[in-house]
Amino acid sequence: MDKPTYSQELLRKAREIKLLICDVDGVLSNGQVIIGNQGEELKTFNIKDGLGLKSLMNNKVDVAIITGRRSEIVEKRCRELGIKHCYQGQSDKVAAYEELCDKLSLEPSQVCHVGDDLPDLPLMRRSGLGVTVADGHWFVRQKADWVTSNQGGFGAVREVTDLILESKGQLEKLHQEYC
Repeated sequence: MDKPTYSQELLRKAREIKLLICDVDGVLSNGQVIIGNQGEELKTFNIKDGLGLKSLMNNKVDVAIITGRRSEIVEKRCRELGIKHCYQGQSDKVAAYEELCDKLSLEPSQVCHVGDDLPDLPLMRRSGLGVTVADGHWFVRQKADWVTSNQGGFGAVREVTDLILESKGQLEKLHQEYC
């Protein structure tokens, strides 16, 4: 896949971002919840998304999770990646969003929210940059500022982290660190 091209308006919005908030099911995972014979819940996460999230945090952009479900797997993944702001079991995602913005002293224009379905729309619409994944619900895709090329759980979040880093002039530097 070639390097993406972004509109100036998208880059302008992304340049303001100081906090990336992601939903989990359908965004960081493919949206499937697998329940084993012993009742254990399984999810898959994309390793490229993980590197992108770590790269954002290393470049002074906070990362948070706000999700309606509660899962030990999500807690573990947040610990692995160093994500300090993990709000699980949120029936009212807006309250968690506002609490987080307050805690970090951020304006909504400084927040990017990535969601995939209707419960994510209020957060996407409040944020300076509202993003959905390629397989997000059709209505959510219509309302988003940007739609990723990849589906949720398959590198979509990495596209968002690359966009934010590119807008801040930090993506090329990151790439050079690996050369």
